[in-house]
Amino acid sequence: MKNHFPSILGYALMFLASTGTAQQITSKSPSEKGNEDFVDHTYKPLTLKLDEEGNKYIRFLFWNQMWTRAIQNNPGSLDFAGNPQKYTTDIGIRRARVLAYAEISPRFMILTHWGINNQTFRTGGVPGGGFTGNPGDIPVQVDPINGIGTANGMSAKKPQLFFHDIWTEFKIIPELYAGLGLHYWNGISRMSSASTLNFMTLDAPIFNWPLIEMTDQFARQFGFYAKGQVNKWDYRLALNKPFAVGNGGSFDTERNRSVSNHIVNDNWATQGYIAYQFWDTENNKLPYFVGSYLGSKRVFNIGGGWHHHPKAMNSSNASNQIQFHDMKLFGLDSFLDLPLNKSAGTALTSYAVFYHYDFGPNYIRNIGIMNVGMGSGSSQNGPGNAQPTIGTGNIFYIQSGYLLPKKILKDKGKLQPYAAFTHKNFEYFDEGSWQYDLGLNYYINSHQAKITLQYSQRPIFEQYRRSGSASEFILQTHIFL
Repeated sequence: MKNHFPSILGYALMFLASTGTAQQITSKSPSEKGNEDFVDHTYKPLTLKLDEEGNKYIRFLFWNQMWTRAIQNNPGSLDFAGNPQKYTTDIGIRRARVLAYAEISPRFMILTHWGINNQTFRTGGVPGGGFTGNPGDIPVQVDPINGIGTANGMSAKKPQLFFHDIWTEFKIIPELYAGLGLHYWNGISRMSSASTLNFMTLDAPIFNWPLIEMTDQFARQFGFYAKGQVNKWDYRLALNKPFAVGNGGSFDTERNRSVSNHIVNDNWATQGYIAYQFWDTENNKLPYFVGSYLGSKRVFNIGGGWHHHPKAMNSSNASNQIQFHDMKLFGLDSFLDLPLNKSAGTALTSYAVFYHYDFGPNYIRNIGIMNVGMGSGSSQNGPGNAQPTIGTGNIFYIQSGYLLPKKILKDKGKLQPYAAFTHKNFEYFDEGSWQYDLGLNYYINSHQAKITLQYSQRPIFEQYRRSGSASEFILQTHIFL
């Protein structure tokens, strides 16, 4: 098949360049505001005030993230006719969300968050496509992120709208708030509670959500939580009732070893994350950690956290005896957002995290974001853009970005090149592997409107060792109101 990468990259660069000639988006001086042609593009929160002071209110947030991609498929991926397919190009919805929260008293708050994720031209819809859909006759392959699929058909149409977050919260004292519901006050790391509104990289690396669509619902679980800030300390603690899923582990006769997996159980789990804030204090009204402040704050934090779920996993030994294992997940991280030259508008953002995950012996899980690959693949990655993402072992991840001087684009926005590097060392494989992402953010209007182009490389595994790599280009348009 013809290599689509050069043409896709060319179109992406032309698109980025053409948007730079758009109407200016920054505010004019007071004297210029008298001009009848002036349009104010500054962001103003969508808030419905319920009293004159604004102490009683309802706040709304809307955001859409659209992707178009050129993917180098894993070995053995097939097209709809069953022929080898080396490359795939597509367009899809990564996220389309609405969030609303309200307070009529500082003593309590209610929040709801709903939307869809990961709709492509062939996955992400209602199984069978609904009564008027397109079930077809192609055997389904369940998307590992959204879990959509049936045994006799698949569809990309009519995606499932569902609640991501829904909780109630009460103020106990100024240093302590408590809540209950389907919540995102996660443990383990800062990025385990990352906001999807203001990533510095195009997206999260996914292993920051190690339970994604297994014992959680899109990174959320039912539970009680407590959160607050005491001096420079920021904390969140939770007692959760994870979703009951899993079919148990097995024994690998080829390699003579136990392989663990999730099991159905009703045990409670504990999790938490505690960070020390050396410089500016971050807002913790909502659980969503900011990915990049673009130089608007001076932040340096160091934190650590955990998630512990007793007897959530099991495996078999050579004698078919069942062995139970606690799920024990730990993270240690640091976050830096540093304005370098305020007059030039430059800033440095950097985040580093180390994860130690224990799901029991040799646990491994492959994930491909919005994976449209077909077939089973001839490597241990599986088809499409899947790769070993989560497993028992250690992961080190670092990302850094530099906000370039604003004079480069003047009043047309700002640019931020970035890079991310990952090292995974899973027990399941004989060796670890490095991979990287390189990207460029074009901030038309801060995080409210931006375009991101990213190149990502992933390892290919065969016979429990890295045998090569594959890559993809992703162009994202992001608008948040």
